[in-house]
Amino acid sequence: MSKRTAPKPQADIGIKPRQPCPCGSGKRYKACHGAAGGAANVIVTRPFEGLAAECELVALREFVPSATAKLPLRDGGEVTLATVLPMAAAALRRNDDKAFIGLQVQTHSGDISRDLARAVDWVRSAELGETLSVVGPETAEVGAVPPRLQDLLDPVAPLDVELHKDFSWWLPEDVEPTGEVALSLERANAAIMPTERLTAEGVESAYWVDAGEKAHLRWVRPEPEEQLLAALARLSARGELALGEDSRYAGSFRAHGLLVPVWDLDREKHAREWDEPAAELGRRLAEALGSLDTEPLNAAERRARDGLRGRQITIR
Repeated sequence: MSKRTAPKPQADIGIKPRQPCPCGSGKRYKACHGAAGGAANVIVTRPFEGLAAECELVALREFVPSATAKLPLRDGGEVTLATVLPMAAAALRRNDDKAFIGLQVQTHSGDISRDLARAVDWVRSAELGETLSVVGPETAEVGAVPPRLQDLLDPVAPLDVELHKDFSWWLPEDVEPTGEVALSLERANAAIMPTERLTAEGVESAYWVDAGEKAHLRWVRPEPEEQLLAALARLSARGELALGEDSRYAGSFRAHGLLVPVWDLDREKHAREWDEPAAELGRRLAEALGSLDTEPLNAAERRARDGLRGRQITIR
């Protein structure tokens, strides 16, 4: 596949340096997109905020190995979001004219949402077989405020995620991989951990993952961290935080502004056997979240919250 050079910078768009930056960061234009490097200087800790698909985007970016989803573009264009592309490319247009952008990529800016939007813009005008290896500062327009994914997508549309057992979808059905692509495909397939998306009613962005020695449930939650942590602590104090006798709450990690609780599961059970336990836990969690407005945490629940905080890490 060939590679195309980034577009040349354009002229300044005329915003005064001391005016608020139109990107909404709250900074003055001269300290944000008007500075050298533009959008690359702006660190966005919750890049997918405002999208109904936020939790799914976090899951696909961080731990789902092989999956695709058609992007719900406002203008109805055909671009497929992928967890990872050959050689971790940012975007590619296959020889069969299908356009893809990758989530699990190297980034050189502080806003993944803008990087993805640039990849979408690039791939829609790319020629057959072209690949964009990385989105970086050189693809930004000097003085301009490039769009974010929120500007391109229907904000209330969910992602219809399709999980794959391997990465054979990288290539059209009648094409045999060769060279670097074949090597990348072999390595990617060897590294896949079996993953299933739980499908019970009320359970969204929750994935069963077979990590080898044990299985896990990783559940991306949309609630503010402190609110979610308080609800988890309420369940923990009641002994209701597990999904049953064959599970235990392991901790949580932060990713792109959201908290992802994790449970260790009995690896001998099939992923589908955890659908109903997860739904029951979801109902208990919803009840606990609803009770926080009228019932402050008691002493035991506050101690439980402190214990849960000790099992948190941040990966993004």
